[in-house]
Amino acid sequence: MALRFLCIDPDTNGGHCPALHVDDETGDLLVTGRREDDVTNLRQVEANSGIGDHEVLVRLPARMKAIVLAKLLEEARDADTARTAVRRTDRGD
Repeated sequence: MALRFLCIDPDTNGGHCPALHVDDETGDLLVTGRREDDVTNLRQVEANSGIGDHEVLVRLPARMKAIVLAKLLEEARDADTARTAVRRTDRGD
């Protein structure tokens, strides 16, 4: 599995999390961040989608929304560009 770094919280101290990576093979997103331990928040998430025994709820600071969105849009554009290039090659263009 080859992980590619996408972004990190610009206000992090010492270059640690929170951060976002993508698995180049699967396209899955991997998030590092502070584990959410607030019982009220955990109950709300549990009511909506559940949290498996092997899962944790990770908190990303609000300041990362724009950064994460920009990186995900960039990823989507790059994927669209790659698909277009493959289709053109397949057609002989």
